[in-house]
Amino acid sequence: MSGASGRVLVVDDSKVIRQLIRVNLELEGFEVVTAADGAECLELVHRVCPDVITLDVVMPRLDGVQTAARLRADPRTSHLPVAIISACTPYEVDAGVAAGVDAFLAKPFEPSELVRMVRRLMHREDPPSVDGRHGAGRAGSPAG
Repeated sequence: MSGASGRVLVVDDSKVIRQLIRVNLELEGFEVVTAADGAECLELVHRVCPDVITLDVVMPRLDGVQTAARLRADPRTSHLPVAIISACTPYEVDAGVAAGVDAFLAKPFEPSELVRMVRRLMHREDPPSVDGRHGAGRAGSPAG
């Protein structure tokens, strides 16, 4: 019930990575729910109603790209911002873009980059605009 910045569903089969992401986001005031793979993500997502979802790519049962594609295919979740946090090989990025992923963060990541990416996705009121055509919303943001 706190005035949290938003809720993030973090999906990764590595407990260490889940904890790392959770700690960094909770320090910034986000509420974090975790899932161990894509299948668990899809089971949880309607109960959790996250504002942003982060996905690892290589996971058992259902990988991150397949999970993103399923989230996009479901009208209840098709609007959710989805980020892939993984090695970000060219294959993963191409497959992720094709599946409708909004952002990518390469492991190992800087905590500040993680927070910046989640904030950016969280505050995306409209469908993503083409970068370079920043609307008035960008004016107030501090440089750097």
